[in-house]
Amino acid sequence: MKEILKDIASAHRIVVKVGTSTLTYEQGAMNLKLIDRLAMVLSDLKNRGKEIILVSSGAQGIAMGKLHLAEKPKDTKGKQAIAAVGQCELMFLYDKMFGDYNNTVAQVLVTRDDIAIPKRKRNIQNTITTLLEMGIIPIINENDTVSYDEIEIGDNDTLSAVVADLVDADLLVLFSDIDGLYDGDPRTNKDAKLLPVVFDIDSVRAMAGGAGTKRGTGGMVTKLEAAERATNAGIHMIIANGNNIDGIYDILEGKLMGTLFVSKNFKKED
Repeated sequence: MKEILKDIASAHRIVVKVGTSTLTYEQGAMNLKLIDRLAMVLSDLKNRGKEIILVSSGAQGIAMGKLHLAEKPKDTKGKQAIAAVGQCELMFLYDKMFGDYNNTVAQVLVTRDDIAIPKRKRNIQNTITTLLEMGIIPIINENDTVSYDEIEIGDNDTLSAVVADLVDADLLVLFSDIDGLYDGDPRTNKDAKLLPVVFDIDSVRAMAGGAGTKRGTGGMVTKLEAAERATNAGIHMIIANGNNIDGIYDILEGKLMGTLFVSKNFKKED
């Protein structure tokens, strides 16, 4: 286990994913304090020499707050429309807050076709790599303004694992609205226990529940799917509570936090 934690502590290229439930309050308004902290911590890590890629949900959730909507539209055109509003608002905020810490961000929007078609895939890889070389933090989201069922990725847990694989990341951190993976639902079972380390995803798959909140699209099921993709690609993945963004410092000091899904490059006996 010491070698695994040492490997995590030495991670250079890090993908961080934040979900809608982390970025917004229950009514849909933006959690400005948390977003500012996210910008500060990621900027600080970049200043330390880390390469940071942010996969950010939140466009539709933020639009719901801005447009005073009680729930997401059911039809595709409605979802696309509010995504257009929310993406503008989200990137304006990121540009301002990262700029306050003297870091530049860039927006990269993708669909499933961009990942599936080799030429488009190479373009994304080249763009992200060049941005990192230029000292810019890429902020990636699904292109919900043009996505429909046949080309959508579906959720940003999956997207973050795809991106981590595309860019050969060393570590993927998923900030969620809970502390990690439990052996039961901690919202309904007070005796549910946090699983600190997972080597075999098949052994814990039955513990995953459904979607998390009405503002997001994912849940523990999608996080396990992301963990499977990341670990199979040789990338460690950690689920941690997004209310403690500073926890990533502990992670990079080789401390256990949340739930660690260990890369397939390491066996359990390590």
